[in-house]
Amino acid sequence: MKLKIKKIKNKKNKTPLICLTAYSKNISKILDKYCDIVLVGDSLANVLYGMKNTHKITLNTMIEHAKSVKLGIRKSLLVVDMPKNTYRNSKLALKNAKKIIKRTKCDAVKIENNSKNFSIIKTLTKSGIPVMGHIGFTPQYISKFKPVIYSKKDEKKLIHDSFKIEEAGAFSIVVECVSATISKKVTSNLKIPTIGIGASRFCDGQILVTDDLLGLSGFYPKFVKKYANLKKIIENSIQKYRKDVLNKRFPDKKNSF
Repeated sequence: MKLKIKKIKNKKNKTPLICLTAYSKNISKILDKYCDIVLVGDSLANVLYGMKNTHKITLNTMIEHAKSVKLGIRKSLLVVDMPKNTYRNSKLALKNAKKIIKRTKCDAVKIENNSKNFSIIKTLTKSGIPVMGHIGFTPQYISKFKPVIYSKKDEKKLIHDSFKIEEAGAFSIVVECVSATISKKVTSNLKIPTIGIGASRFCDGQILVTDDLLGLSGFYPKFVKKYANLKKIIENSIQKYRKDVLNKRFPDKKNSF
């Protein structure tokens, strides 16, 4: 674990970090070949369970998906999102973070910033649990996706919060949906790597929800680039299967015992 964390931190200002999400072994096994970090994101609430936001996904659901993802991981750093309300205070956060680490064998947990939980991050890192921070747009504290326009005052606060997260011992920080100007300042002022999502090329790395990248989720905000249209590929395949069954072309001799 420590060696993996060190490797990630050493990439600061050198090689861009490649990061993506996974919720199952079949996807994580592919990602592991190409990614520095694989995140079991609470975005699975929206992507897999059809929830309006990430607020109601449970700790046990996150753990079960992380256990599956772990089966496909050999070299990447595996990070698991701590769901909303699982780190309301230091005692609860430590209890749940230990549970996640023990049951999933992941390398680190991720906590979203609310400008009040710096001491919680410090408690975890002092206990030997690596933490990835998260600033900017933080879905656990907002009900609906909506890009925010930050004022000069907001900008100073984001920079201040990023410093506090680093000071608390986080090894990296996700920067979500902020301007290129802000992400550039945050990245240049921190010693730990920044990982952008909708936060420009000035971050030390990039992350996307894999289902968005593959054109499967139906959620395509400005910051998402679709590299494939799996939804169309799947639909075409199902149509061909249906046609073969209706015309009794499947199963044929090759598919029969």
